[in-house]
Amino acid sequence: VQLQASGGGLVQAGGSLRLSCAASGIILSLNAVGWYRQAPGKQRELVARATSGGYTKYGDSVKGRFTISRDNAKNTVDLQMNSLKPEDTAVYFCNAGPTFSSMPYWGKGTQVTVSS
Repeated sequence: VQLQASGGGLVQAGGSLRLSCAASGIILSLNAVGWYRQAPGKQRELVARATSGGYTKYGDSVKGRFTISRDNAKNTVDLQMNSLKPEDTAVYFCNAGPTFSSMPYWGKGTQVTVSS
């Protein structure tokens, strides 16, 4: 299984970015998927995740601003990030597995930097 995240970059506060995670060796539509982030000196934290049935959970700091979605035809999971803040600056990782309690597959991260 391989997950590859892309779409990171530098954006001004208030702007938007869309991250995408492409998968091989796993059918994302049949699995739970998620995005996490890790800022320097901080622990990795949940950004958003979704079950195969469509239940979603967001971290408190991104509710109402970020949206997780799947493109089943492309076998990707995307993260639309709006109203970005400097505190959203982090390396973002995608994650997948059978259920929320078993998500062993991780992609390499993509850097998101939000300038003030």
